[in-house]
Amino acid sequence: MAYKIKETTCVGCMACHDECPNQAISETNFVVSIDPTKCTECVGFFAEPQCLSICPIPRTIHINPDVPRFQAAV
Repeated sequence: MAYKIKETTCVGCMACHDECPNQAISETNFVVSIDPTKCTECVGFFAEPQCLSICPIPRTIHINPDVPRFQAAV
């Protein structure tokens, strides 16, 4: 997983949740997060991460430097 949701700017609209093909986005106690074990950055589904493209608040979903980028199997 290479993306995470910035809690301080996320408004909890859950638009990203509906777009995620891996069901990697959830909400717990009003905090929306991306599960790093489920996120594939939409590789194999779309040309770009859908959460990133649908989020209405700029710079809320960003690259997570703590987790390696997803590598598609060849």
